Amino acid sequence: MGMVDAWHANAASSGLVWDLTIAAVALTVWVIVEVVKHRHWLGLIAIPATFCIGVSCGLPLYLFLRASRGGLRDI
Repeated sequence: MGMVDAWHANAASSGLVWDLTIAAVALTVWVIVEVVKHRHWLGLIAIPATFCIGVSCGLPLYLFLRASRGGLRDI
């Protein structure tokens, strides 16, 4: 519980927690939609990376996996 209390110690840290939570959820929804659309199941690795490490790991990882399959051509 000490960690949760530290997340909401002041308005700045609370705002940062909400910002990162919303970004993680938006990234997760985007990854799921893209994976279902293109049937590139390896992209799902970005979801646990996002929630275990952070958005700063999950987003570049997914973009790398998306680009490595040639996904930039079929946008």
